[in-house]
This record gives sequence, C-alpha cells and structure tokens, in this order.
Amino acid sequence: MAELTKLESKLAEVLGLAGAAKDAADTVKGMLDPDEERFGATLDRMKEEAAETEERTTAVVSGFDGKKTAITEEARIVRADVREMMQTYLEGEDEALDGFEFLTMSEAGEVGHWAILRKLNERAGIAEVRELTDWAVPIQEDHLKLVLESSLELAGQEDPSEPA
Repeated sequence: MAELTKLESKLAEVLGLAGAAKDAADTVKGMLDPDEERFGATLDRMKEEAAETEERTTAVVSGFDGKKTAITEEARIVRADVREMMQTYLEGEDEALDGFEFLTMSEAGEVGHWAILRKLNERAGIAEVRELTDWAVPIQEDHLKLVLESSLELAGQEDPSEPA
C-alpha cells in the first residue's frame, strides 16, 4: 500500500470520521425517548451533512492518483475505530444525554481534524482541499454547537440528586 503524506493521512481521518458520524447519528437517534423526538431532526440533518461530507471528501481523494486506495483504506480503519469507541462508551447506556455526550466529544474531534487539515493545506496549497475545508469546517463547528446545546438541554432536565 502507498505511503501517505501527513495531509493525505488527515484526509483519510476526516473521511473516516464522516462515515462514523452517520453511524453515531443513527445510534443516538435510537436512544431518544418519545418526549425527546425533537432532537431527531437535528440528528437527521447531521447525518445528511455527514453523508455529503463523505461524498465531497471522496471526490477530492479520487484526485490523489496512486493514493486513493490507501486513503480510503485508512478511512475505513478510522471509521471502525470510532464505531468501537462509541460502542465502548455507550455500552449499557440508553439515555439520550449519554448519546449526546458522546456526540459532543466526537464532533469536537471532527472540528479539530478539519482545522488541522486546513492548516496542513496552507503549505500544500491544494485548491480542492482548500475548497473542501472552507465548506466543511463551518458545518463541523455547527454540529459541535448543536450537540453541545442538546446535551445541555437534556442535562438541564436531569435531577442532579438522582443516583447515576
């Protein structure tokens, strides 16, 4: 398999994270109680945007001649690792707050990865990567804001004296 540059490796990571974000949105949506259904639309939107992010990133990756297979394979590994981390974190949990706490961590990670990709590309100067990061970073920042707000709303409904 071809050796990846730091920029190509980061592209693989954001591609894998986009795929994992779709999985996480579905998982957390399944944790919603009937009185929490209002969060479903947010999760659906995030899933759709993750799918578009995955498509756009795959399109950019396809321009890396001789590296596309290595990048997409690395992305598959990242997605599997995040899925495993999600299963571990949410094991035995069934409350939406737990799901949104996980999403808060994962979305913060995505924001960081996209910002790093953008920074790496400042020196590389690849126009397609710049266009991609200019599009994706605000979306990821919005996702982080949405899941944090949702987490806080759900936490505000909790009885702090109740046993964990």
